[in-house]
Amino acid sequence: MITVMSSFRSLALLTLAALFFAQPLPASAQTPLPPPAVPGATPPAAAVPVTDGSMQIVWEVRNRFRLFREERDFREQAEALNGLTVLASEQALGMQSEGRGWARNVVNRLCIDLTGRVSEPCTRDGVKESYLTPTEHPVTVRLGGAIPVGAICAWTFDDGDGPRNATQDCAEPINFRARYGKPTVATVDVTSGADAPQRVATEIMVRDFFIAGLGDSIASGEGNPDRPVALSDDGFCYRSYLGISNVGATAGQFYRPSRAGFKGGRACEAPDTLANWQRYSATWFNAACHRSLYSYQTRTALALAARHPHIAVTYLPLACTGATIPDGLFGSQRPRECFRTKSGTNCPSNVNGQIAELREAVAAARKRQPQRGLDLVLLSVGANDINFSGLVADVIVDSPTERGIFRRSGVIGSIEESRSALQRQLPQNFAKLRETLKGLVDDMSRVVYVTYANPALASRGVPCPGGPGGFDVHPSFSADPNRLAAVASFVDNEFLPRLKDLAQCTGGVLCRNPSADAMTFVDAHQRTFANHGFCARAETDPEFDRACFSPRGDSFTSDIVAAANSPMACGAGASNFRAYLPRARWIRDANDSYFAAMTFPQGLPAAIQPADIHDATWGVVSAVYGGAIHPSAEGHAAMADAAVPAAESVLSLQSAPDVTSQPLPPPGAVR
Repeated sequence: MITVMSSFRSLALLTLAALFFAQPLPASAQTPLPPPAVPGATPPAAAVPVTDGSMQIVWEVRNRFRLFREERDFREQAEALNGLTVLASEQALGMQSEGRGWARNVVNRLCIDLTGRVSEPCTRDGVKESYLTPTEHPVTVRLGGAIPVGAICAWTFDDGDGPRNATQDCAEPINFRARYGKPTVATVDVTSGADAPQRVATEIMVRDFFIAGLGDSIASGEGNPDRPVALSDDGFCYRSYLGISNVGATAGQFYRPSRAGFKGGRACEAPDTLANWQRYSATWFNAACHRSLYSYQTRTALALAARHPHIAVTYLPLACTGATIPDGLFGSQRPRECFRTKSGTNCPSNVNGQIAELREAVAAARKRQPQRGLDLVLLSVGANDINFSGLVADVIVDSPTERGIFRRSGVIGSIEESRSALQRQLPQNFAKLRETLKGLVDDMSRVVYVTYANPALASRGVPCPGGPGGFDVHPSFSADPNRLAAVASFVDNEFLPRLKDLAQCTGGVLCRNPSADAMTFVDAHQRTFANHGFCARAETDPEFDRACFSPRGDSFTSDIVAAANSPMACGAGASNFRAYLPRARWIRDANDSYFAAMTFPQGLPAAIQPADIHDATWGVVSAVYGGAIHPSAEGHAAMADAAVPAAESVLSLQSAPDVTSQPLPPPGAVR
């Protein structure tokens, strides 16, 4: 709000600008200060307040998504989101990067390292800041509106500890660091020619929102590595169980694209170490949890920062693929895979529970700033609690040999087992989670529960027809139409409605205080996903997909000799696959999972741990544990588009307030 300030300040005060603006100002803003006023000289005319709104002070927080260490990364996102949905911006960035993805370089420039540890302090744009408890924010201020040509601006910034001043051309922006938690009154006197200066003022007050992300693989961004695995055009050998195989395998072996750079044994008869293979893996900003910058939670927090120039967002991502409420949110869980370091690989034995991590972060923040608390929690959880991955395995594992082995080891589940968990265990665990979150947020509406979308819908809600298309990366895979239809019906008619009841305290779900215990619930994205399931195809899909991923399930060379050097039946090299080009399907199929991540997970039960990297178990899990039947980056962007309005409502983020003005007090009056 524009307010009038006291009479024109003495020009002598401008000498303080050299101390205040020495480092933050860009070269264009570091203009020489005028000399002190000469005794006896005629004082400048009193400034006249601008009352017609022809000039306004405009300001914004720079690099306001505080996870990013460098402003260039935030600026790229803000420009892409300017006037566009998150989905449209993701598609534009995907095309701009030629499908390689915008996050591939950003992942190494974050305030959270690859182990998930927050950098305290974090050096952002050359300035060390406390990540969880910022004390100031970088702000850019400029004069907008009908500015007289050649006008000179005398700026004053006062946060209560004494004014700070600078004078420069009005066409130039000015940078400073605003103290957090205190308003800064910005005043500018605009001088042009012989006319009396005109005065404009406003109050600068940054709102820094502390946002946490909790949940499972849908929340973490599974399926979308920040830097996808680089694929080789050569083949890599996998064994089949008991020598039995379907399409694309001979004598119990089959070849699929290898990892680029891998120099070890590619033939099944030439085993190599897993450590050697891991040197060429995909990159996640947390490999143990497969956390990705493409996740809807990260995109939601980022969109809030991009769209609201007067705020900053301190984002803490904690979601972890494979998490259930007992094992993952409350208790520790197995890591999904190792992560690379400069000295080799790091394989943690477990991942700490997300609730414990969140409590520790909130306690650390409140220790430094007692009023600091969580403003928003983004949450998606429940699918692993009913063993949804077991339902997926039941649908796509078609070979009798593999089905028998995986059912005995617990990898394959059933609708009956999932229904029992949905009716019994999940409500109890969800109630415990609700009570725990009530101790971390002051209002349960600040927990924004973003539900799942049905991944198996082709168009207008019709289930995918099934078959090997999209799953022929492994010869035992083919989506069984009957099992697929049954699972799609269970998801639509039982699982998703029950999650809504659990989040909103409806449908017979017992909550201590239903009106106060209900979470903010988001499901608007489900309608858009009805046309973008894993089987969706279009003429606008990437050329490689259309030419090389066959809907008939014959995408790969079946002759084992030829496949060793050219595994794609289309004759093109696998290195031409681009994970982040726009496509009709917003759900990763098994082919996408292998081509983008090719995960060799460490978090498997001992009973199905492989003997070597050509093991039959690796052949199965490397095709699905990198995100099969999970949203693509476009899918996550569509989820973010649904979540952003809900988050804005919870945070009371509205359009910028109107600018107003008041008359100046008479000269010499005390403010």
